[in-house]
Amino acid sequence: MADLLVYRAEGAAAAHGGDLYGFTVTEWRLPATYPPFAALLFVPVAWLPLPVLKAASLAGDAVLLAGLVALSARLASRPLSPARLCTATAAALWLEPVFQTVLFGQVNLAVVCLTLWDLTRPPGARTRGLALGLAAGVKLTPVLFLVYLLLRGRRRQAATAAAGLAATVLLGFLLLPAASADFWTRRLYETGRVGKAWIVDNQSLRGLVARALHDPAPGLAWALPAAAVAVAGLALARRARRESHGVLLTAFTALLVCPVSWTHHWVWCVPLLAVLLAEGRTRTAVLVALVFTARTMWLVPHAGGLDLELPWWQQPLAAPYALLPFLLPFGGAGSCDSMINRCPNLTTEQTGKPHAVLDPSDP
Repeated sequence: MADLLVYRAEGAAAAHGGDLYGFTVTEWRLPATYPPFAALLFVPVAWLPLPVLKAASLAGDAVLLAGLVALSARLASRPLSPARLCTATAAALWLEPVFQTVLFGQVNLAVVCLTLWDLTRPPGARTRGLALGLAAGVKLTPVLFLVYLLLRGRRRQAATAAAGLAATVLLGFLLLPAASADFWTRRLYETGRVGKAWIVDNQSLRGLVARALHDPAPGLAWALPAAAVAVAGLALARRARRESHGVLLTAFTALLVCPVSWTHHWVWCVPLLAVLLAEGRTRTAVLVALVFTARTMWLVPHAGGLDLELPWWQQPLAAPYALLPFLLPFGGAGSCDSMINRCPNLTTEQTGKPHAVLDPSDP
């Protein structure tokens, strides 16, 4: 639970006025990398004895995973019975991103649950967007969903999310002014501070390109494709016929273009599997589950600097998560919407659902 120890140190630094971005902990010398608002949330963590903290983290992750499974079912419009919810939660623990999140004591499940809960709330719900803004204040990756909301015409929700994010920044400046100035003017741009971007742990486009080119600093060779993926991903998300597809496209776009997306950041595989299963794409779901359980990135040589010396045939094994989104059928010829367009006369008997539910023109 190395990351949990970092959070504990962050909380202690925030509580006692220490240098939030000047310490390192554990044998890997891990620093604080989150905004000061996150450190304020971690203050209670510093008060607990370490064994109690680890037990609480395990129990909390179990609850959050069940919550993520339930929210994923809601995104897919397929509510689960309590028995199926428990079964799916137990199965989800075997997914490598989920297991790594629990192993490191990470906050990924909490951040994704906040984000997904907000995005799946009914239209007109009060303070819709606030939870998304708070999640972005803890970990910046969800910020791309603000752009998604604007592109989908949900300006009020986007404005609320932006206000929530701004409130976290303001609170940080009020309570931790020096740390806030340090983070927003300096630490935010030190991507190397998070870790070596070229190691197999990093499943973003930057990691993929660095390993493929055997170059630890690929520069424009990474930045230009990342920009293209950001534009294309958001364009597909804006045009997505289904809200679930738009949400997943935005999530995976954010993971791809982020300079560093560790394997445990990819817990969005849980809602992805829920949507695929709900749409009857069982074979695709099985293949996706295999990708997220095979752990191929840990099977290739990666000790020391071997990550940068992989032969061509090992490159896909070292970047399975970064490659997977390009193979998903959302918005393509394999999507359910395209299938319905090609077969407009599907009957209730053939599909198991009323035709009106499958009508792609029906919002």
